Amino acid sequence: MDKKITEKLKENNYKLTEQREAVLEVMLDNRGKHLSAEEVLQEAKQKMPNIGIATVYRTLEKLASMDILYKTMFEGGKFRYELSDEDTHQHHHIVCLKCGHIYEFEEDLLNELESRLEARGFEIVDHELKFYGYCPECREKMRK
Repeated sequence: MDKKITEKLKENNYKLTEQREAVLEVMLDNRGKHLSAEEVLQEAKQKMPNIGIATVYRTLEKLASMDILYKTMFEGGKFRYELSDEDTHQHHHIVCLKCGHIYEFEEDLLNELESRLEARGFEIVDHELKFYGYCPECREKMRK
């Protein structure tokens, strides 16, 4: 397991039960992916068949509160979770309206806007940007 994750768990006195560990393992196995609680449950059940959705939700929420996971709301008010990487700037998302795939992009387009807002006295602590459209594959299918 990642050293930073282990440190955060210790800092928060969070004991990893077998079920919680199964949830965390699913997230580690899916690094870079944006999983819903239901998707985490499906994969966690392969490791621990008796795990329930309530445990998955509680574990995801707790890991997000410790900044081990990043929680983002997507389509229809559904939250998705991904491993947090504090060493890199927050990435942004492009969501395909047809296939639902979530693409990430690292370019920080908001630095100038943040600087302007801070010059006006605001303190910016975080930002999130999502674009909605059609991916190249879906656009090609729609043309045919």
